[in-house]
Parts: sequence; C-alpha cells; structure tokens
Amino acid sequence: MTEERITEVRDPETGSTHTTHTVITDGETRRSGGSGWLIAIILLIAVIAGFFIFSNMSGAEVAKDNAVAGAANEVGEAAQQVGEAAQDAADQIGGN
Repeated sequence: MTEERITEVRDPETGSTHTTHTVITDGETRRSGGSGWLIAIILLIAVIAGFFIFSNMSGAEVAKDNAVAGAANEVGEAAQQVGEAAQDAADQIGGN
C-alpha cells in the first residue's frame, strides 16, 4: 500500500507557506533468503552427478569394446586351430 501525505505549514508572521510531500510505502521488502543459494547448490550437485554418470558410461563403453575385441580375437584363434586340425586330418587321410 502506498500513501501520500501532503503537509502544509503557514507562518502567519511572514505570510509564507511551506508544503511537504511524503510518500509512504509499506510494500514489498526485499528479503535476502537462502533460496537462491539452495538452488545454486542443487544445480551444482546435479552437474557433478551428471559428470560422474557420463564418465562411468564412457568407461563402460570402453570395457564393452575391449570385451568384444577380446572375444573376436579368441574366436579368430579358435578358427585358426580348427583350420589347422582340419588340415592335419586331411593330411592323414591323404597320406594313408
């Protein structure tokens, strides 16, 4: 609420008049609460958590890629052994 007060003072001896305007507001006062800091802390925690989640996901991708490469290498070695066994069998059959 805003209130305006006009005060008029007259001096009978000099005949002068002095007018004062006063505006009084009892409206919104700015409170310095902790909500701004709370939001900033929550955002900081969210950013840190997101960083750790994405870095762990990246590590999981690397581990998965390494596992797939290792399995492919083992399959290749097994295929080589099967090929050598087949060649040995063919040599034994052809040699008899």
